Order: sequence, then structure tokens, then C-alpha cells
Amino acid sequence: MSLMLKLLATTLLVSSFAYAQDTSKKIADFLSDEFSENPRLNSVDVEVSDVVPLKDLKSWNAYVIDVKATLKDKPKETISQRMIWFSNGEIITKELTKMSSGESLTDLVKPDMKPAFYAKSNLIYGNENAKHKVAIFSDPLCPFCRGYVPGAIKEMKEQPDKFAVYYYHFPLPRLHPAAVLLVQAAAAAEHKGFKDVVLKLYSVEINPKETNVDKILTAFNKAVGSNITVADIKNPEVQKMIQFDQNVAATVMVAGTPTVYFDDKIDQTKKKYKSVK
Repeated sequence: MSLMLKLLATTLLVSSFAYAQDTSKKIADFLSDEFSENPRLNSVDVEVSDVVPLKDLKSWNAYVIDVKATLKDKPKETISQRMIWFSNGEIITKELTKMSSGESLTDLVKPDMKPAFYAKSNLIYGNENAKHKVAIFSDPLCPFCRGYVPGAIKEMKEQPDKFAVYYYHFPLPRLHPAAVLLVQAAAAAEHKGFKDVVLKLYSVEINPKETNVDKILTAFNKAVGSNITVADIKNPEVQKMIQFDQNVAATVMVAGTPTVYFDDKIDQTKKKYKSVK
């Protein structure tokens, strides 16, 4: 490449970077003004944490937005939310849908898993240095999860040098209230050293709407062969494990279950592990 072409390429790269920065600031300022119109909010801070180009729409990007705000009636509490907006620098929208497939582009643009998210406490099977990393976010009482997670885990469990399987507790409290206590009991059992807790978790027989603590723990201990108590669940280390899972899920914007990541990227098919030879 000639010196002139090198200089031109560098200029274009700097210009693109500057444009991206300007557009991100423009979007952050716009959304900050919009959210500030909400009479319930006391203060709002908007930041663009990531920009992802859209392959199907030239000049359009997906912007990962982090919003922190305080409520007027609870000024000491800060609420945080991560969301995705789309813009070409002039138009901004919350939703873009492919007419050909009906897919929401929001579902296709998700932050990647980062090395820090693969905690040893989340590695349930396989070698941490295995060729592929698979991360599963799941609610043990979700019907779709029950039909997918145990089978997928058992398949990958048999190939420890190929798959490092990481599991993250992600209960859906509105749909399955009982799952909240179940995953805490599972974390407590894992902390105590019980084996195969996650797989056994999917065999717990309990009404998803159950809220009675004794009934939920009895059903869990029967399935896992443990003796977890409320005191075990309240252990700070156990609560720390649960909070870690919640934080990772929020960062990569997990919205439903099961959500699967294959080698750091979201796997919409949930079957990429099957194609590994």
C-alpha cells in the first residue's frame, strides 16, 4: 500500500471513530432529555456502552444503552437498566423487525460474554480449557428449559475436553415464584459440595406457583438428596453466587429462558454444540 493510501485509510478510520463518538453522544443526550420528561424520575444518567453495526441495514447501528435513575419518591435508591436502541444518526427507534422472518433485531444484537463472566463456581461440567464454552441461563421450572437443559447438559457432559459448560441461575419470579427459592437452595447445595445439583434441580416436583418455603425445600432436598435449610440459603457466600448470576444476566441482557451462549456469542438455535465434531 502506498504512503498516500495508508494516510487516506488512517484518515477514514479516525473520521469513522469520531463520527461514532459524536453519534453516541447525540443519542445519549437525546434519550437523557426524553427520559427526564418522566415526572416520576428525579435524575437520569444515560451512557452508550457499546455500538454494534447492523449487517442488514447500512449506516444503521444498534446502541447498547445503560440508564441509571433515581425516583422522586425514593431519592436514595438508584435503578439501573440496560436496553438497545437503533439509529442511523438521524432517526432513532426501539424496535426493528425483519419482515421476511418476523425476527426482532433486538434479539439478534446482544452483548457478548466476557472472560470475567466465566466464574469457576458456574462451571458445572467440562474442562475450563475445553475448546468450546457454553453458557446456559435457565429457570428450572420453565417448561422449555425442562425440555432442553437436562438433555443438552448430559450430551456435553460426556465430552469434557470439547465443552466447558457454565450454568447461571435465572428464575422468572412472575411466572414461577417457587423457582426463586429453588435456585437459592441449589446454590447452597453447590456451595456445600453436593454433586450434579443442576441436573437434579430439573427433577424437582413442585407447583411453580408455590410460595410455602417448607414445601419448596422439602421437594428440593428430596430430589437432590440434600438437607438444605433457610439458614444455608441466607449464607452471604450463597447470596453472592446468586447475585453474580443476576449481574451477568443483566449485563448480557438475558430476557427469557433458556438463553444459550456458544463461544461468547448468543446462540439463537441453542444447538450449535451439536455441530461440534
